[in-house]
Amino acid sequence: MPRSTEIRSESVKSKSRRTVLKAGGVLFVSVVTPLPACASQILAVRVWPSDDYTRVTLENDSNLKVTHFVVKDPERLVVDIEGIDLNSTLKDLVAKIQPNDPYIKQVRVGQNRPSVVRLVFDLKDEIKPQVFTLAPVGEYKYRFVIDLYPANPADPIAALIQKGDWLKEAPREPAQAQAPVKPDPVPLVEAKPPAEDRAEKNPRVVPEEPRMQLTRMITIALDPGHGGEDPGATGARGNREKDVVLSIAKRLKRKIEQYPNMRVMLTRDADFFVPLGMRVVKARKVQADLFVSIHADAFVQPTARGSSVFALSEKGASSTAARWLANKENSADLIGGVNIKTHDRQLASVLLDLSTTAQINDSLRVGNAVLKEIGGINRLHKGAVEQAGFAVLKAPDIPSILIETAFISNPEEEAKLTDERYQEQLADAILTGIRNYFAKNPPLAKNKLT
Repeated sequence: MPRSTEIRSESVKSKSRRTVLKAGGVLFVSVVTPLPACASQILAVRVWPSDDYTRVTLENDSNLKVTHFVVKDPERLVVDIEGIDLNSTLKDLVAKIQPNDPYIKQVRVGQNRPSVVRLVFDLKDEIKPQVFTLAPVGEYKYRFVIDLYPANPADPIAALIQKGDWLKEAPREPAQAQAPVKPDPVPLVEAKPPAEDRAEKNPRVVPEEPRMQLTRMITIALDPGHGGEDPGATGARGNREKDVVLSIAKRLKRKIEQYPNMRVMLTRDADFFVPLGMRVVKARKVQADLFVSIHADAFVQPTARGSSVFALSEKGASSTAARWLANKENSADLIGGVNIKTHDRQLASVLLDLSTTAQINDSLRVGNAVLKEIGGINRLHKGAVEQAGFAVLKAPDIPSILIETAFISNPEEEAKLTDERYQEQLADAILTGIRNYFAKNPPLAKNKLT
């Protein structure tokens, strides 16, 4: 081969090697250079207003970095969310604030600076905000939660008295309706008039002395399960447990308020979430004589059916099914969303098993009385009160039961649970059981008299 040809050949090879090296270098750089980070996406916005507090939830596809601060005169809450861009879903938050929201006047949403969205809540009153994030659970992805609590919450007993209708004369019951057994009033104080006022002109006639009797007020705490972010179980027709049990609880509340010696408190009266421990705390704050948690059961097989009543257990569940159900109900805080950092000592103590043997025995008595009445309108899943470690039944000083009204996962019972007539029958049965229990077990004296 001529030398010039060899030089050209070497030149071509060298050029070829340089080209390959250059290409390889470019390829290497393209691998190690990080791609620009994609902004997180807000997937859904939800608002849960209530008298207790208003919750705003932003569901997103990744964890967010958030800062917030309160501005005075007028009252505002400012929230900056980093790593996101304003999208149509986030803009929808403006329309979700209703005029009757107890705490929010309006909300303004805008792109404060690149990759930072600012929310400004114009408030109706001074609030104590709680801002926290929740890890993915169930069907939810990451959630960023804003809870707006009143800075000066109302006294629960005063609110109960203000809302109560028991001072009105109890309406007469229809003749065709079977009246529940009425417990005898419990006399607490008897006052006698002065001796000189009892003298009569005729000393041989001794009139009966007038006696003043004060009757002990009975306070019932009704606890409609789930709510807000936690829908509970869902039936085949799409009916949600949280809606069904709230409807039943409201019907039961109206019936209880017909009796002048009974009053009632709902742990939630609308569609919002209440942590399990807080439900117990609310009952204790009004010094409830009985705590009744209302649920609609569900199971993996749609053939499961029947009503059940549960009490707390000190030693363990009375059956495998009871243990499974307790674990499912106790997971409500994970789904509904609890700010763990705010658990105070009182709430933490309630979450412990502080219940006494006496409380559990009383719970079993009232549970049996209610179960007997429910058995008259629906098939029972078990013929006796079952026991398990339900967190919501752990008030140490209040008899507490949990009623599974029926299986919402059973198509036939789902239809029953959404039927107004059945809900009325169920409320009547629960009330009759409660009143029969108190007729035999009058509550101890406290500081509430009428």
